[in-house]
Amino acid sequence: MSDDTTLGGAGISRGSTDGTGAPTVLRIMLGTQLRRLRESRGVSAQEAARAIRGSESKISRIELGRNAVREVDIADLLRLYGITDTAEREQLLTLASQANQQGWWHRYQDVLPTWFQSYIGLEESAECIRSFDSQFVPGLLQTEDYSTAVIQLGSYPPDETDRLVYLRKERQRRFAAGGLRLWAIIDEVALRRPVGSADLMRGQLEHLLDIARRPGLTIQVSPFLTGASYAAPGSFSILSFETDDLPDVVYVEQLTSAMYLDKRVDVERYTDAMNHISAASTTPEQTIDLIHSMLRDVEGTQ
Repeated sequence: MSDDTTLGGAGISRGSTDGTGAPTVLRIMLGTQLRRLRESRGVSAQEAARAIRGSESKISRIELGRNAVREVDIADLLRLYGITDTAEREQLLTLASQANQQGWWHRYQDVLPTWFQSYIGLEESAECIRSFDSQFVPGLLQTEDYSTAVIQLGSYPPDETDRLVYLRKERQRRFAAGGLRLWAIIDEVALRRPVGSADLMRGQLEHLLDIARRPGLTIQVSPFLTGASYAAPGSFSILSFETDDLPDVVYVEQLTSAMYLDKRVDVERYTDAMNHISAASTTPEQTIDLIHSMLRDVEGTQ
């Protein structure tokens, strides 16, 4: 997904709550509500920072849901914002407590950079993900052999490679269980790029055919002759959520970090690019025909 250039779907850059209760999303929801309360009361970020004996950057991180929060800080902020209703206070404090719980992926934190852990949390709670992948097959659609070969491009030790492959399989199991709709657009170059042996590539292409009609999954291919992929500089994903409290988020992975964009102007720009690429790509039925053609090409090279 465009966790595809490295950690999520392709190679790896070195650098337990389920559903809508995933801690990453709960932190974002909590931060959004706290920001609305602060602004509605006319309290500056500087004043809020003083109330929790912190800095303005700490307030910013809390309101953006960037990291875990201390319940005592939330209690102090609610006091500052004049929230005296017991039920309302308890609701927000409970949300803060749940947001601090560790996600199921926490056990992989020794091999995952923090910026990618945030993506897994968002993926866990997303209702729909639209992705454009220019280098590799999206992580959620990879076979185990393909995943292994791609992760090995990051020169990881065998034990770490095994754990990262297992992590990807866990993400795939959760996707296959339903609850997430995936609309994946893959650059034709990515599908034709050799990763491992011809047998490995055949297995990956056959897997795409096997799952192409799975409910909740749409696969398109951006033909390299159309040049539509130039609408974006590289791979990216747009994650959408059921709750109105969460805006769409654009995820753009880089070599040693990632960008999470939620400003409307940025999301709209990437959405326009996605729509442009999609319009110039194969339909789902044409995708199946194209993959059959690619399989014949693989057979012909042997």
